[in-house]
Amino acid sequence: MKKLLLLAVIMMTAAVSFGQVTFGVEAGPNFSSYTAKPDRGDKQTSKIRTSVRAGLTADLPLGNDCYIGTGLFYMGKGGVSKDDSNFKTKLSYLQLPIDFMYKADVGEGKVILAAGPYLALGLGGTAEYSLAGRTISTKIFEDEAGDAKLKRFDMGVGIQVGYQFPMNLYLGLNTDLGLVNAYSNSDVGKWHNTSFAVSVGYKFGGK
Repeated sequence: MKKLLLLAVIMMTAAVSFGQVTFGVEAGPNFSSYTAKPDRGDKQTSKIRTSVRAGLTADLPLGNDCYIGTGLFYMGKGGVSKDDSNFKTKLSYLQLPIDFMYKADVGEGKVILAAGPYLALGLGGTAEYSLAGRTISTKIFEDEAGDAKLKRFDMGVGIQVGYQFPMNLYLGLNTDLGLVNAYSNSDVGKWHNTSFAVSVGYKFGGK
């Protein structure tokens, strides 16, 4: 967690040294799922869990309408098992995107296209199921989860499409595709996080 926060601070500090950096805030619903493939068994994709995506952004200018888009986000991820709707996984991450961003003038505003890697750190997570009217909860990033334990570190690729209005309001669509096997014990199988978000935000002094 300290390394992720340190990287975020370094990038934000570097942003200040650039001219015309655009800072902003974004928030909106996040629709997540996971794909799990046991070592012996079929791959299964969960049903969607609805949570929140919210954070701060910084667009660092590179020239010719190109930017490095970064920031720091709280991300709710996880999913609901298709086989047993009583089984739910709730995950919380702190996420740092590092996107190559292009802003094109369209109408009175700008169309924003961005893609790049992201780094994420698990803040907390549970696997929950109902049994005899009771809810059983296990901390999925801790040893008590046994073979189902997940690593706190996650990494993947993010894609963003949005529109920045003349008054600096922003509306965007984001998708994240996890590339790292999140299972702590890779012999158990594979686990990947996926999410899709709708974001509303504001760009301070945006161009």
